[in-house]
Amino acid sequence: MGLEKVVGAMRDNLAARRVYGEAVERDGVVVIPAASVIGGGGGGHGTEQGKEGEGGGFMLGARPVGAFVVKGGDVRWVPVVDVTFLGAVFALAIAAIHKARRRKS
Repeated sequence: MGLEKVVGAMRDNLAARRVYGEAVERDGVVVIPAASVIGGGGGGHGTEQGKEGEGGGFMLGARPVGAFVVKGGDVRWVPVVDVTFLGAVFALAIAAIHKARRRKS
């Protein structure tokens, strides 16, 4: 993939439409999902042994963070609860407490 194509793909993918999903309406309630999107990339062009070349790449990551809920003219933010992350934090806290208690003994 050429450098111009990489930059074009990055520009297209790191847009606001990647952060906010399509609004969904049911029974007078509108839900607009939102995500945290991060990305980056790079590329280059060079010559070696009389041959020219270019290349590049990029990374894009997204995770859901919540949704805006519109009902009866009121808008509220409903965050996503990441159970996996909370479980990992809980496990690390228990391990740290256990280790601290073993040191005291």
